[in-house]
Amino acid sequence: MTPSSPNASDRSHRPPQGRERRKHDRARADLPITVVLDDGVHEAKIRDVSRGGVCFFLDRPVPEMTALKIEFDLPVKVGVRRISGHGAVVRCEKIGKHVDHYEIAVFMQDMATPDRDTIAEYVETI
Repeated sequence: MTPSSPNASDRSHRPPQGRERRKHDRARADLPITVVLDDGVHEAKIRDVSRGGVCFFLDRPVPEMTALKIEFDLPVKVGVRRISGHGAVVRCEKIGKHVDHYEIAVFMQDMATPDRDTIAEYVETI
């Protein structure tokens, strides 16, 4: 085999494709979320959450790379914990042809470690 020929060990070091590129496990969630954009505060509904980001439904499109702030309450063993952070939109897709709502994925760039840990614990229990 020549050095330029792919083999099994070479393939194992390639980045995963598609949805498998996600670094963190996700959990479905049907929770309200507050999204703060330049034009004000908007209420949305979470679709899923992970240690690295959140996906939610909103009644307006938000361009990719838009910076925003999010806040939501996450159920924990002893009640509810307020989660907050800043992120950037990495995906915005219209839900359907006749529905004026969008699925928006956000990568959380700035979030306190205890909040990320709380999300990770939530994901593990779901």
